[in-house]
Amino acid sequence: MRALSMSLNAFLSRLFFCFRKRHNAADEADGTDSSDLFFALHTLQIATNFFSELNQLGHGGFGPVYKGLMPNGQEVAVKKLSLDSRQGLREFTNEVKLLLKIQHKNLVTLFGCCAEGPEKMLVYEYLPNRSLDYFLFDKKKSASLDWTTRYRIVTGVARGLLYLHEEAPERIIHRDIKASNILLDGQLNPKISDFGLARLFPGEDTHVNTFKISGTYGYMAPEYAMHGYLSVKTDVFSYGILVLEIVSARKNQDRSLSAEKVDLLNYTWKLYQDGKPLDLVDPSLTKCNHDEAAMCIQLGLLCCQQSVADRPDMNSVHLMLSSDSFTLPRPGKPAIQGRASRWTTSTSALTKTTNTNTNATSTNTGVTRTSAGNSFVEEFSRNSISYSSIDEGR
Repeated sequence: MRALSMSLNAFLSRLFFCFRKRHNAADEADGTDSSDLFFALHTLQIATNFFSELNQLGHGGFGPVYKGLMPNGQEVAVKKLSLDSRQGLREFTNEVKLLLKIQHKNLVTLFGCCAEGPEKMLVYEYLPNRSLDYFLFDKKKSASLDWTTRYRIVTGVARGLLYLHEEAPERIIHRDIKASNILLDGQLNPKISDFGLARLFPGEDTHVNTFKISGTYGYMAPEYAMHGYLSVKTDVFSYGILVLEIVSARKNQDRSLSAEKVDLLNYTWKLYQDGKPLDLVDPSLTKCNHDEAAMCIQLGLLCCQQSVADRPDMNSVHLMLSSDSFTLPRPGKPAIQGRASRWTTSTSALTKTTNTNTNATSTNTGVTRTSAGNSFVEEFSRNSISYSSIDEGR
């Protein structure tokens, strides 16, 4: 761990040096100083009341997140890396590297970081309304999300993903789009967060076959979860699931419901085929634009089609949401199999696993499974793939 910390400090020094050099002219123009990207540990200790439990906003696989008040009166969110998290260290460097490259109103803003000794922290803008799942999956709180707000969240997330896929300096695939990674500002506008698992696609690359699977079951595209095929359509699939959750105010997997309703995507497809898609709409919505709701349901199904090629890209999604005259095509069969798998596969057999240890390492199959909160990263050999059992959402 000490060697990793030393290499991380060297990496950050080079990264911020390049950032300062690139933005030197802009700094002189607006009077800012890129060295402010580094925060002193003592400053963050004071800002968070020495990381008091009263200041804690939440806790993920990376570590706890605290609310802080800086000397200039600015509120911030401080994500503190757990000292024993090796996976978190990789996510830390990945998030810094990517967030310094991008800026958009529907993406969370990284103010800087702290890397003193073993302590590693990321400092973000503070968003007072927490994450979307905090409201959406609570029957009492979901009522505060009226239809206009929900539709604004659907379109805002689409704009953020369009920027990542098509407009950022380099194409970025988020890999973990879900309700808990959509933060809400004071006006309940959405901002995509948590880029620890994001993947940079340099040049004109549009897809890759990978043996390292990262994300959250339930939101994950089957071709990626089962075969390691990663493309922009991976995020599109996750976005489709999120849209259906926003419309229905229920999790994509809910085992407290009847058998036909457990899986949100499968249930939505059944309602659509039966000509009753609006039965999916959250009953707590006293007012709802049924035309927009029906469009969102059809859009969610289009994004989750089994055929990767048939799923729209985010440019098409944004066009569907912003155009009054756009006619949505009829969706094909959704990709149901493999989304919430609890199976372990090998070259010789398919056997069901009951291992629910979310920090497990298998020494006899060449598989390493690491979960980060409810997200996970799986590294596996070419001869075996293993899926751990992880609940969706945070």
